[in-house]
Amino acid sequence: MQLIIKPPPSLAGSLRPPGDKSISHRAAIIGALAAGTTIIEGFLEGADCLSTLKCLRALGVDIDGPHEGRVVVRGDGMASLQEPEAILDAGNSGTTMRLLLGVLAGQPFYSVITGDASLRRRPMGRVTRPLAAMGARIWGRQGGELAPLSIQGGNLQPLTYTLPVASAQVKSALLLAGLFAPGETVIIEPCRSRDHSERLLKAAGAAIKVEGLAVRIAGQKPLKPLTISVPGDISAAAFFLVAGCIHPRASITLENVNLNPTRTGILDVLLSMGAQISVMPRGESGGEPVGDIQATSSGLRGVEMGGELIPRLIDEIPVLAVAAALAEGETVIRDAAELKVKESDRITMVARELDRMGANIQARPDGFLIKGVKGGRLQGTVVDSHGDHRLGMALAVAALVAEGPTVIKGAECMAISYPHFVADLARLGVEVREEE
Repeated sequence: MQLIIKPPPSLAGSLRPPGDKSISHRAAIIGALAAGTTIIEGFLEGADCLSTLKCLRALGVDIDGPHEGRVVVRGDGMASLQEPEAILDAGNSGTTMRLLLGVLAGQPFYSVITGDASLRRRPMGRVTRPLAAMGARIWGRQGGELAPLSIQGGNLQPLTYTLPVASAQVKSALLLAGLFAPGETVIIEPCRSRDHSERLLKAAGAAIKVEGLAVRIAGQKPLKPLTISVPGDISAAAFFLVAGCIHPRASITLENVNLNPTRTGILDVLLSMGAQISVMPRGESGGEPVGDIQATSSGLRGVEMGGELIPRLIDEIPVLAVAAALAEGETVIRDAAELKVKESDRITMVARELDRMGANIQARPDGFLIKGVKGGRLQGTVVDSHGDHRLGMALAVAALVAEGPTVIKGAECMAISYPHFVADLARLGVEVREEE
């Protein structure tokens, strides 16, 4: 499918972004390991989270839904999973594969997990190596670096492990494996990554403690079921926050957005760029702080970003590159080499596609050098998502301030994390058309 977008004269309205992708994955997995019925409202019905439900069902978990964002998971305890009859398919979802590797490492049976062509190219050794050190036996291509991966789990031992690179997925996989090991597993991060697993595990009664950059979890303790309302995903909201800032006549409000401080790097950067953004806290939802965010037309300026900030906004960098392309002056993004091993090589592809639209962007080994285009306008043209949902949506945001229409090839991938993205564009007054 391709998307044809004409730049609108104005952007105005209120939107509610889809449920948080990270929380949806984790709530379903933890619910499957708990003893009792977990109820999840606001579950993200995107392809990645549906892959997690599909894999859990293949492991014998009784799941109803999703029905209008409601999922019911009937868990029967940590020892209740069953050996799957067929290969588990994680689709395009790195979160599904990495987190389930942690769970499967603790199971006394054999399993195989794979994914689509993109996922089979993404590195898994950062998970499989520490899981092997805990006692799991894992085989895969390139010495366990690439899927398909075969796992013979069980008889895990606790581990103290320092992550070489901050990664919420790796940390979460090891915490889930730690649930099955006697004694205490300790994970130490170089800097803080998103902490949804810690919050949900604590809510489920796990013996988990956070001490600075270290997370400690005591294994072989039963989990209790969750009742949770998933807040809106700030990574999804980010596209419309940037759209509201870069369009010359815009006022967009995003409702019920997750304001977890490990996820709000996007707000810090946009504010430092001079964005006109207002945050209105609305209490908590699902153990996470939430609020409404309003973004209005802004004169942005270039900034530098790197270091400990990057794990707090790694998924938002493609759309931040769009903001930087329209900001006054120079933006430098560094310490983001992780972008090379996402759904696409996001460093290469973001630079390539924005260059087609007239952006002054240079790819670097760990990020970008971006200089704002004179006149604050890009050029409408034909661009490609390369099957990467965040790149596709970032290009759609760029199209909103381009001269002439933009055609985005491979637009169907946007549904992976934002099923109603195109409809939300239309709600703001954008003339957008889908073509096969």
